[in-house]
Amino acid sequence: MATLFSETKSPPGLVISWEALPDDFQLEDEPVDNTGQPLLAGALRESLEISGFIQPQMLIASNFALCATINGQFIAKAPDWVYVASVKEILAERQSYTPNLEGEVPAIVIEFLSDKDGSEYSFKRTYPPGKWFFYEQILQIPIYVIFDPDGGLLEYYQLENERYELKQPDENGRHWIETMGLFLGTWQGTKEGRTGYWLRWWDKDGNLLPWAIEKIEQERQEKERLIAYLRSQGIDPNNLPNL
Repeated sequence: MATLFSETKSPPGLVISWEALPDDFQLEDEPVDNTGQPLLAGALRESLEISGFIQPQMLIASNFALCATINGQFIAKAPDWVYVASVKEILAERQSYTPNLEGEVPAIVIEFLSDKDGSEYSFKRTYPPGKWFFYEQILQIPIYVIFDPDGGLLEYYQLENERYELKQPDENGRHWIETMGLFLGTWQGTKEGRTGYWLRWWDKDGNLLPWAIEKIEQERQEKERLIAYLRSQGIDPNNLPNL
């Protein structure tokens, strides 16, 4: 079994290594808190895909196990959304992901706030460790986002000096993610029957990355404007086969 030991500074008393999970390891079954969370996660990916952002070497997933070995014990945590810029091997069916061994450390993880137990903030060090401790001290993920879909609160934490620091948004209420070349912020509206707050992406020029239904509407409006212009110039759009 391939094993990599941590090249980063480990918390005192902990030995971290990066190993492939054994075939018989039972991943923890973390149920989705409500039916809205898959919609939120899917919407984040959808706009990236439509914009042409996603490349084959990237790993973008939701409720997907991130793994590490701490003091000889396998640990797996499944964030609600995760983005990895580059993996070593492109696999059609990936059950889990071990950073460093299989590719880069995730650039960002996102958790949708749960009113059940507040595990998103857990700094529990003992087995199994809490999510906050796992992301900050073990995986050392640069950006950790906690989003409250009900109230719309976005907490954006950035790893500095081995600790997460809460960052304030810009004047537009967004956060610039350098590794992605995109802004992340909140948006209020309706999609797939859910009305409320959503996380959305904006490009460097401040343009909102559209969802599929928005893209279709944009194209429809552009076509109508073109038809109106052609008619104003005395051109019959019906004579143009591509319209």
